[in-house]
Amino acid sequence: MEMITKVEGIIVKTTNYGETSLIIELYTKEYGTIGIMGKGVKSMKSRLRALTQKFTYGFFYIYYKEDKLSILKDADIINPFTHIHEDITLISYLNYITELTTQVYKESQNEDLFTLMIDGITKINDGLNPSVITHILEVKYLDYLGVGLHLNSCINCGETKSIVTIDPDQGGLLCKDCYKGERLYPIKIIKLLRMYLLVDIKSITKLDISPDLEKEIELFLSSYYHRYTGMYLQSKDFLKKIETL
Repeated sequence: MEMITKVEGIIVKTTNYGETSLIIELYTKEYGTIGIMGKGVKSMKSRLRALTQKFTYGFFYIYYKEDKLSILKDADIINPFTHIHEDITLISYLNYITELTTQVYKESQNEDLFTLMIDGITKINDGLNPSVITHILEVKYLDYLGVGLHLNSCINCGETKSIVTIDPDQGGLLCKDCYKGERLYPIKIIKLLRMYLLVDIKSITKLDISPDLEKEIELFLSSYYHRYTGMYLQSKDFLKKIETL
């Protein structure tokens, strides 16, 4: 007799299957991303209809089948993320964060990523700046990709004083003697990146980062991700378009 397994997860993709069923891609804490068959969940009479929408975060009760489609039996919502679902821009952030996290998971297979992601999404739902929360996640994820930021000394000579900038191409800080005309990022950016790396997301209650500094960090992280991860995510392009509207 098959046992029902309870998993914590968030739906990152759904695909229609027949007239009333869905194939659900669920990113879970325990197993990473798994495929689940939701039989009849699109039916108007199904209690699971509202619980199998994209970005539903909850406990899912499934007949788990490793390397095959599992079967959905039931689900309970943990957090509906109501505030996010009311705003197209916030939904775009959610889309990017979930895609980024699942891609990073493929590289690291570390279940801590799930907790980081949920903590970040929860803070955005609570009304904190989505751009800053996303940057914090991006900084933390670099360590899981094996390309963490070098933020303690000059990347070239090891000098800890006279730091003048941080360079995304060289992957870290530059002192005045190693500086060769690279873009001068504000020194505040370095302090913020250190804070982003070390901060416990759950402990954040407010964020007071100027829009200009946000833009500088976005520019740096975009360049760094392009240089060191090779990731290209359509959700990031869409998010940029939404933000310019």
